[in-house]
Amino acid sequence: MKDPKTWLRHFLLDLDARIDSTLFSSAAGARELYERFSTFMDRFHVVRWKRWVFIEPASEAATLGLLGLIAMLALAIPAFHETADEDWLKKSELAVQFLDRYGNPIGSRGIKHNDTIPLEEFPDHLIKATLSTEDRRFYEHFGIDVGGTFRALLTNARAGGVVQGGSSISQQLAKNLFLSNERTIERKVKEAFLAIWLESRLTKNEILKLYLDRAYLGGGTFGVDGASHFYFNKSARDLNLAEAAMLAGLFKAPTRYAPHINLPAARARANTVLDNLVEAGFMTEGQVFGARRNPAVAVDRRDENSPNYYLDWAFDEMRRLVSTLPRSYAERVFVVRTAIDMNVQRTAEAVVENTLRQFGRDYHATQASVVLADLDGGVRAMVGGRDYGTSQFNRAVDAMRQPGSSFKPYVYATALMNGFKPTSIVVDGPVCIGNWCPQNYGRSYSGSMTLTTAITRSINVIPVKLSIAMGGRDGPRAGRAKIIETARKMGIKAPLTDTPSLPIGAAELNVLEHTVAYATFPNRGRAVAPHAALEVRTPAGDLVWRFDRDGKQPVQAIPADVATDMNEMMSHVVYEGTARRAQIDGVPAAGKTGTTNGFRDAWFVGYTGNFTAGVWFGNDDYSSTNRMTGGSLPAMTWRAVMLAAHQGVEVKDIPGVKLGKRAPAAVAAANGSPSGADSQAGPPPVLTRRGADILVRVEKMLDEAAKGVADVPPTKTTSPRVPPQAADSFAAATQGSATASAPRKN
Repeated sequence: MKDPKTWLRHFLLDLDARIDSTLFSSAAGARELYERFSTFMDRFHVVRWKRWVFIEPASEAATLGLLGLIAMLALAIPAFHETADEDWLKKSELAVQFLDRYGNPIGSRGIKHNDTIPLEEFPDHLIKATLSTEDRRFYEHFGIDVGGTFRALLTNARAGGVVQGGSSISQQLAKNLFLSNERTIERKVKEAFLAIWLESRLTKNEILKLYLDRAYLGGGTFGVDGASHFYFNKSARDLNLAEAAMLAGLFKAPTRYAPHINLPAARARANTVLDNLVEAGFMTEGQVFGARRNPAVAVDRRDENSPNYYLDWAFDEMRRLVSTLPRSYAERVFVVRTAIDMNVQRTAEAVVENTLRQFGRDYHATQASVVLADLDGGVRAMVGGRDYGTSQFNRAVDAMRQPGSSFKPYVYATALMNGFKPTSIVVDGPVCIGNWCPQNYGRSYSGSMTLTTAITRSINVIPVKLSIAMGGRDGPRAGRAKIIETARKMGIKAPLTDTPSLPIGAAELNVLEHTVAYATFPNRGRAVAPHAALEVRTPAGDLVWRFDRDGKQPVQAIPADVATDMNEMMSHVVYEGTARRAQIDGVPAAGKTGTTNGFRDAWFVGYTGNFTAGVWFGNDDYSSTNRMTGGSLPAMTWRAVMLAAHQGVEVKDIPGVKLGKRAPAAVAAANGSPSGADSQAGPPPVLTRRGADILVRVEKMLDEAAKGVADVPPTKTTSPRVPPQAADSFAAATQGSATASAPRKN
């Protein structure tokens, strides 16, 4: 028997030989196969001109085509995610009737699919007017009109702007069913893929019918039949050529050409539609001549004003809320009681318009937004801009603007949670983070002061120093992370980019979130979520959802003692700081002004024991105002809106701020209110129910008597005296309310 060591040695040598032999044989075989393949491929070898004319272009085309297919697949996947819901056609049928907080109808949004009028029963001239204006090659293309798109691009390039749209009807329907109105390349790509997808699932007539039924045509109406009833008080079946041309002209820009808003523009647009009918060959000039001579006359609905910015936002909220409801509510038709108070809403709209009309040119300001909410987050008023008919962009919800110093309360609240006190001494002096060195408004320094004094005087250096101190050994970035965490807990969802200037308001916020986040302070540190809906019911009256039962409940964001300290500190801003013009006699208030670099944004966000409100002034193009600060028009607008909100309301205390304060004699005199013992402190009077009923009856009697009496010039009301740039603009908005004097400092 062999020795084990010898046997193992022989076995390993044999294994090594076998492995070497296998590798050699494999390499030889592979080399032989390669030579055979090369010999075979040499038969197809092309040289000289044939290679460059045929082979290389084909090879490059194949490579680019493969890359294109991969890119198209990557772009198509997000678009097709929008169709993941098998019930995609019914998903867009949400229809909501909105009521105010007292149960009065204020408007509607959405649409329920209407099959009552088949496509064959629509007037022939309505369909021709739509096709000639929106998509002349609708029955010829595959969802995207390539020729029409290139023609629109060329026309727009020559005009130096957007004068002609390139989207087909299929693309517009895809946007209406699945996408938003944002103007981005991503949305246009999704729109193109979804248009092709719709063409593969529906017939041309089905697509056209859906488009006619679901397109928004202004005035809160969807579909040509709804628009026909709204504008002309008749069914779409009965539209004449002039009326059909006016409706067809609304598809492009329904609010700009809505006849109840701008009849001359609507008629001019209708005339363009008639030109399109002739140019497309659908009608002759003789056939449209009568419609030119006798243009459509729309029903006068100028007095039917709805809070459209509010309704748009509330409808978006309902879309999110409905997705959480049981699928048993298949009809998707709801009645929603909202938190809006139409008296406050109308006052806010009037104040914004009057202020911009009187002072907008002096201050070089063209836009403003206002949000007023209960301390539970229910939004009572929202003004998203000066004129909804001109621009539907909601500046209270969708505009992201730098808050300036109005961001500082988040910094000071964080500092109080990290060992600082309102009486802590800080030094207003030079400080730098890297190459960035913040400057105060007056480009000077004031030395030692308390945190209360720093926020009252809106010192810029102090919040930056606090962020450094809170970061400790970990550096300023760690301090700013704590500030961001506090803002998040209080309800701020904006990105809040971390930069050295974050503590003085360089990050961007929207008015809605910023305003409701301030409710954390009077709520003893409990953060609430902004909301419009209080109750959701079916048309039959069945309760589906109720905020106090099913909504997001308050969350303790900061300690109660910190919130109380912040209330005391921020009340000084109103009593003796940068927001003196926000003072309301007998109503304790607190808040913070904000002004950004270059005077691009001016803010005042503040609260009482009842409400929180935020006001922004500026320009859509980010151009500078004429040195407008948050303590000027924003603070004054805030005061006027708050005066309306507190009428007939029992004024509540702010934790840490005493109730029933009034301004010192000097301040009261400066604001045009009585001084000394002659002035009565306290909240606005609260009417009893019986007194309110009597006033309602008197108002009805006066209205009836006024029908036969000529108009009498209104009596001039007194209003607080303000600096030269802000004289009497708030008199109209505050008629019937007591003249307010300023609370005195603590």
